[in-house]
Amino acid sequence: MNRIRTSLYPSLARPLSNVRTRVQDRIAHIDAQKPFSPVLVDSFNRRHDYLRISLTERCNLRCFYCMPSEGVELSPREHILTDDEVIRLASLFVKSGVRKIRLTGGEPTVRKGLDNIIARLNELRPFGLDSIAMTSNGLTLHRRLPDLVRKGLTHLNLSLDTLDPFKFEFMARRPGHGAVLRALDVALSCPGLQSVKLNVVVIKGLNDSEALDFVKLTKDKSLSVRFIEFMPFTGNKWDKDKMVPSTQLLDTIKHQHPTIARAPDELNDTARSWQIPGYMGNIGFISSMSDHFCSSCNRLRLTADGQIKVCLFDAKEVSLRDAVRNGATDEDLLQIIGSAVIGKQEKHAGMEGIDVLANRPMILIGGPQQSLIHPFLSLPLRNLVPIATSPRAVTQVQRRWQSRSANPTPRLTHLSSDGRPSMVDAYIYIPKIAYELVTGTPSHSEDDPSVDKLRSKATNKGDALTVAQLAAIMGCKRTSELIPLCHPLQLSHILVTLTPEVAGLPESQRGRIQCTATVSCAGKTGVEMEALTAVSVGLLTVWDMLKAVAGKEMVISDIVISHKSGGKSGDFTRCESVKAT
Repeated sequence: MNRIRTSLYPSLARPLSNVRTRVQDRIAHIDAQKPFSPVLVDSFNRRHDYLRISLTERCNLRCFYCMPSEGVELSPREHILTDDEVIRLASLFVKSGVRKIRLTGGEPTVRKGLDNIIARLNELRPFGLDSIAMTSNGLTLHRRLPDLVRKGLTHLNLSLDTLDPFKFEFMARRPGHGAVLRALDVALSCPGLQSVKLNVVVIKGLNDSEALDFVKLTKDKSLSVRFIEFMPFTGNKWDKDKMVPSTQLLDTIKHQHPTIARAPDELNDTARSWQIPGYMGNIGFISSMSDHFCSSCNRLRLTADGQIKVCLFDAKEVSLRDAVRNGATDEDLLQIIGSAVIGKQEKHAGMEGIDVLANRPMILIGGPQQSLIHPFLSLPLRNLVPIATSPRAVTQVQRRWQSRSANPTPRLTHLSSDGRPSMVDAYIYIPKIAYELVTGTPSHSEDDPSVDKLRSKATNKGDALTVAQLAAIMGCKRTSELIPLCHPLQLSHILVTLTPEVAGLPESQRGRIQCTATVSCAGKTGVEMEALTAVSVGLLTVWDMLKAVAGKEMVISDIVISHKSGGKSGDFTRCESVKAT
């Protein structure tokens, strides 16, 4: 392949040769300054001087390629490495030869004490640490970044998959596009940052058409945009047809910028770099699927719960946390690390095989990702299955990550078992602040044509109750846009039901439709306005759907709060004698 590229682009031969020479000189210089520990050298003579540390499994976005739609089981808090444990292990790796540490997640900025961790890592520079990097979604970073740089942060990768704010919300399942752009502007203006990179996961038919727009960002900004091939992880519904090979993306860019040329790659860099003459920044391609870089891999990963992973696509893990907490000495830990490294495979499975391997979801590993306000679950891990032992009898385990629900998950997660719309419960494990509202809509008699139309779904506009249910959920989510001075909330669950009631009612109330909305939010604020809005919008939609057959004599009445739990004002239950029926 290299011979073909050289023949097609003769001008690349000399630069690539110069790169090899510089790389060899740098390796020789490093070896002369400080001998590399054999603990971090695998059986294929790859030297692992780059450690990625996941500080948390939590995230404040929900990117669909990173987190399964049904959520993930997070490790109990006590299983997560403490600050002292992170620093101890990092020190051990640095003293053995690691020169670059990257902090990942989940989303690393949600970890308490992040600034203190960076400051303590910065104290390892006398032992050979050259750089402290971080990969972040940037959602809350713009105010904190200058302080993190002062504490020692040197490199930043921001994840941003689209320049369209609406598409961003679709991909991340949360708003925040503007916040990421603010973080990017702050990063580019920070003199202490040695590099700023933008990670873009490219998915066919979704954001691949924006490649040229991302390239434009590098014209006047000292920015490296890196296009990442869509990679398979447990629960992200990877499909080969959704992956855009880097070569295809490069051809698209070359058509618009024919003078683009290869740029020198950094030592062991995963990205193949290219630059357009006259542009301040550059672009790169991370081709994990179509053109892997296993032969030069120098990375090790430490998960938030203390497992060492020698390959992103290998499910095998070895626990350093357990060894540390069982009183292991540094020598013991080095032996465990060495056993894991020596067992690293020459390369990961091919594109056709990776997607069938059991592995953690991306959010539980930490990597090139834009992570998603995700359920901060704390559920016990289960199904730890021993799968192998290393030559030095270090037990390795494989985790089977399951849905947190004991019931079978519907194929379409936003539909209930009977096919009705259903919002996924994002905070089912957290004590809720909930408001339930009940309302009645009197109509006419049992043989009223509106009831027949409603039951038979024969109205011209479709199934009235289903449309009204969707409208109620949508209205609930937009309460802050409809009610002045009502601030937006992160709602965790919305349940709306609309039930026709005929039998057992007085003749004057036959044809009544009862609407009930239950809204919950994890936090100290109330959600009564959201619940009231849901019921109001739902019933207005019923009115609109049935006005052709029920006329203008319909009545919307008795919108009340029937029950409330939690919140500043405490619990409340309406007396049955007052509650609308």
